[in-house]
Amino acid sequence: MKDMTWKTLSSEYLIKRPWLTARRDVVQLPDGRIHNEYYVLEYPDWVNVIAMTDQGEMLLVRQYRHGLRQTNFELVAGCVEQGEDPLDAARRELLEETGYSGGRWSKLMTISANPSTNNNLTHCYLAEGVVHTSEQHLDATEDVEVHLLPLSEVKAMVSRGDFMQALMVAPLLKWLSGI
Repeated sequence: MKDMTWKTLSSEYLIKRPWLTARRDVVQLPDGRIHNEYYVLEYPDWVNVIAMTDQGEMLLVRQYRHGLRQTNFELVAGCVEQGEDPLDAARRELLEETGYSGGRWSKLMTISANPSTNNNLTHCYLAEGVVHTSEQHLDATEDVEVHLLPLSEVKAMVSRGDFMQALMVAPLLKWLSGI
């Protein structure tokens, strides 16, 4: 197969903030063409967790998302801190957002929100047999409700399209389908 890698000729940061970093690259395509304005959004890697209790209930969180101006159910999710292992980040996020921990952990998949313009990955995990061990430890800007729902209700929610975050729907569908 031919090498389709673009060569970066220059990069300029347009904004560097804690939750938004954007750069403009000048790139050369393999055939020699130059693209003077290619924009990349830089983010840390993300994690999400399908967390199940031994009673067959799934842990979901419900929170407001200002981009869509909606309050939705979601999987536990968050950012991987610099130098942190993604599995450790997933365990930390589960404990912080829900107060649940423990269980048997396995990786479901690693996906990208948009490999065309985003430079990060989302690491998706399954945690089975989690137990409530503490209170929530939320960040100052977080307002998160914890819900335990039977698997039948979660399946109905997926079927109805209740989950808005595609990075959460993908691992849910993979896990629910058994592939």
